[in-house]
Amino acid sequence: MRLHVTTGERRATAADIVASVGREIASGALPAGSRLPPVRALEKQLGLSKNTAQAAYDELVARGLVEAREREGVFVLAATQHATPAPIVTPPLPMFVPSPLGHPDLPPRGTTALSTVFIDPELLPTERIAECARSVLREKMPSQYDAQGYPPLREAIAKRLRARGLDVEADEVVITTGSQQSLDIVARSLAERRIACESPVYAYAKLLFESLGAELVGLHLDPFDGIDLDAWDRALAARPSLAYLIPSFQNPTGYSYTSAELQGVLELCRKHGVAILEDDWGSDMLSDGEYRPMLRMLGGKHVLYVNSFTKKLLPSLRVGFVAASPELVPTLVAMKRLSTLGNAWLTEAVVAEFLDRGYYDTHLTALQRALDTRYAACLTALDELMPDGVRWTRPGGGPTLWLELPRTVDMPALESHLARRGVHISNKAAAFVTSAVARPDGLAPLRSNLGVPHLHGFRIAYAFLSETEMRSALTILADALRGRAL
Repeated sequence: MRLHVTTGERRATAADIVASVGREIASGALPAGSRLPPVRALEKQLGLSKNTAQAAYDELVARGLVEAREREGVFVLAATQHATPAPIVTPPLPMFVPSPLGHPDLPPRGTTALSTVFIDPELLPTERIAECARSVLREKMPSQYDAQGYPPLREAIAKRLRARGLDVEADEVVITTGSQQSLDIVARSLAERRIACESPVYAYAKLLFESLGAELVGLHLDPFDGIDLDAWDRALAARPSLAYLIPSFQNPTGYSYTSAELQGVLELCRKHGVAILEDDWGSDMLSDGEYRPMLRMLGGKHVLYVNSFTKKLLPSLRVGFVAASPELVPTLVAMKRLSTLGNAWLTEAVVAEFLDRGYYDTHLTALQRALDTRYAACLTALDELMPDGVRWTRPGGGPTLWLELPRTVDMPALESHLARRGVHISNKAAAFVTSAVARPDGLAPLRSNLGVPHLHGFRIAYAFLSETEMRSALTILADALRGRAL
């Protein structure tokens, strides 16, 4: 508080104090809630008598500018019509890109999530993870991070991949924050950002690539008819730098490439000089201890390989990795360092401990059995409940399948209706990618707008819901599709 003496006397008067405080409040220098100096402080600092200081505060209270709170002090009240503070002018905010993410990953509590890719938390090994965390916390925490990732975890990952037929060494593994960071550092490493990807595609990958300014080339994927390799040949003739592919239980359709399609895609990418980024989130979710073949297994070290423990172990751990050829690893680590420097040692050490104890294989076996049961129950419910004209994929594993609806169904209206009934579905119209058509003269490719997406439906997440919840949600959906409530 600044005191302005308005009289010619050597000492300030009570009127001087009242006038000064009034001006400070009016100018905004003393905003509502500000605490004024105690009477004793004014008495000492300004050489006033106690009575003068107290008289000034009594007058300010009487004018409604301040209030005295017992044992707390004197505080400025909110502005009144007699003392309006000047507005505080703040600098304008910089221009930011609007967020493309319209909805949270999971709907609000109490809503049935019919389309999420997550697995029911009841099926996740939280207690064993907690045991591993307690064990890790008893160790001496390192003072420095390893930008490439916790070495014991990289060793464990490489060992597991070699057991599955992949030629991978620990020095070729980069630990990331889930698979999303793997996609990010690979995309940032491209000299030319033109990326081919399935259409429809994992939505967060599409949004990520677009946010980095990448031109996307759509690879038409129909989970009912498979891959048209001739169409992919024409699309890849646009010469993208990278093809981002999800060959096992593709997100969002649940489709898995056949062995002939895996070989055909590898040959096309070799023909057009296109690098491959394989997102293998689901090949180890097949039951009976079997694994789906992978592009990395067939194509060798020049196929970048991404996987994650996030969905299958515990989403909040956010641990994934990318395996690359030795010459690419330094660039990927450099891109990772630019964004995060290094990731948290603790979560990586917990996952390494979980793998070392053999818990992961035991967990996967139990998880696969549980998903098989839910998958069978989901197919039974669909067979019994869905009206004519509705069809669905039978992926044989993984956490989701694709439900295809007649074109007469208004998807936004269906989504809104189900939301009112407490069922959340994910409309995947935004996951489709505009195609690129190569020009015979070798110049920049022409753009061909796909117009209406070739699929008209959404993902069914049987891994997240109990059998009872699934049947209840599908019953509500079936009623809506029959027009009983829509």
